[in-house]
Amino acid sequence: VLLHALISHFLFQVYFPIIAASMNYQTDSVFEFQVFGLGTVAQVVTGNGVFGEYFSINVGFGLSVAMGVHVGGKVSGAHMNAAVSFTMCVFGRLRWKMFPLYVFAQFLGSFLAAGTIFLLYYDAIHHYCGGNFTVSGPKATAGIFATYPAPFISIYTGFFDQVLGTAMLLLCLMALADQRNQPVVPRGEPVGVGLLVLLIGVSLGSNSGYAINPTRDLGPRVFTLMAGWGMDVFSHYPCNLWFEFLICLT
Repeated sequence: VLLHALISHFLFQVYFPIIAASMNYQTDSVFEFQVFGLGTVAQVVTGNGVFGEYFSINVGFGLSVAMGVHVGGKVSGAHMNAAVSFTMCVFGRLRWKMFPLYVFAQFLGSFLAAGTIFLLYYDAIHHYCGGNFTVSGPKATAGIFATYPAPFISIYTGFFDQVLGTAMLLLCLMALADQRNQPVVPRGEPVGVGLLVLLIGVSLGSNSGYAINPTRDLGPRVFTLMAGWGMDVFSHYPCNLWFEFLICLT
């Protein structure tokens, strides 16, 4: 949080207050949605099912995204997703020069959220896995922070899974905002978007964890690399990360 504040003030706020506001709210909205979302996963994993199950994660991420739209929707659009920012650029709703800034802000929010949840649940994670931070196995904990495909998923299914999930997200987001069709009721955007994420989770989530968001996954993945899980977070399932980045171009 301190790093975020220093970057915002010294690099942007003095010279580019509008850009700084947009980036701040992108970071804040991603930070909020990731803290609640990753926190839900941490409770389910470390609690051995006592504090929730897979549906709890679906609900947690749906509600957290809804709150994220409240946090940054009016100022920055609360994209919280590089694929959404890319799509907004394609359709002329966001200037291309803002795209790398939005992606950086989203990455920063995700990274900081992963660090926050790691500190909050460190004792629980350590107790659950005995201090052995692994990506796979019966006591794997890397999946608390980033998404990994199921071990039986082929590279073709994994690619189709990520393409379809992100495509459905973008299609429905555009529909919710289409004033010429059946848009969501005024000020109902947070609820509509939250329900959409919940729907994707309960229908398209089991194969690869429905990241549908490169920056949601990359920030926590880099954090786990630095926090003790090692290079396995990039090499154990090498296809998943690249799928999520390719989605931005679909």
